[in-house]
Amino acid sequence: MAIDLYSQTNEDFEKARTRGRMQSLMSSLAWKNSDLLSLYAVTELIKPKNETYLGMRTIPVDKIIGSEGRYQDFSLAFYPKKELLRSRWQSIDRAAKQYVILPPISVYKLGDWYFVRDGNHRVSVAKTQGVEFIDAEVVELDTQIPLEAGLTMKQLKKRVIDYERERFLSQYSVASLPFDQINFTSPGSYPEMVNHILVHKYYINEGKEEEISFEEAAESWYHHVYFPIVEELRRAKLLSSFPGNTESDLYMWIVRHWDNLKHMSGSQEVSIESATNDYKVRYGKNRIERYLERIKNFFSR
Repeated sequence: MAIDLYSQTNEDFEKARTRGRMQSLMSSLAWKNSDLLSLYAVTELIKPKNETYLGMRTIPVDKIIGSEGRYQDFSLAFYPKKELLRSRWQSIDRAAKQYVILPPISVYKLGDWYFVRDGNHRVSVAKTQGVEFIDAEVVELDTQIPLEAGLTMKQLKKRVIDYERERFLSQYSVASLPFDQINFTSPGSYPEMVNHILVHKYYINEGKEEEISFEEAAESWYHHVYFPIVEELRRAKLLSSFPGNTESDLYMWIVRHWDNLKHMSGSQEVSIESATNDYKVRYGKNRIERYLERIKNFFSR
């Protein structure tokens, strides 16, 4: 009986690992990451502010989409990807077949979805066996960004950017800004843009009796700071060296690089032209790199 049970669990692991390989292969062909979502990578993007202990719950297995520390060990469907998982995985599978009561897993809850803190092997076995529910100790993190099964980090980044954009538009009345031209592809850029406008507003208000509004400062920032730098980027044909990015992205990067160059040189005399040219030389992609980047971006949509 023991030999038969071992054979069954060994066969179960092989089947699950084969499915994991197939999922990794299909993801690679589509230029997509085959790993689970990383809790740390997700929370770095959505930045939850509150944590609530919900206690013991019975949760749907198909709502578990990520892991705190083992996200590289399992496929998107929680199939095992590595041989080193075999011993632990088979012991969990064997216990389940013998109806041994296993301790609950531990998870973080974000929206309607869950990330495993402890119990990754138990989740993998449960998914492989078609188990619908599992007992879990749940801690909830707040989020305004919707998640879903199969969501990639690229898609999540896009949702965070869209959320930041909508939050900016709802907080400020900036109809004067041409948002058909101001578009970012990196999370955190809209809050950083607000800081740029506030710094510009501070300098404009120096020596004035009446403080100008944020909206007036935003319009002035666009015409006297943002657009002149964008014109310099266009002159240097910088955008072609950074496929997949926008002029707004490059504006942010050049401003940071310009500031770093001034700090390193100990001088405020560094020109935007020299900062732009230096950035292109240091970080711009050559023709082959641009071609490969475009192919990657096409297949990872």
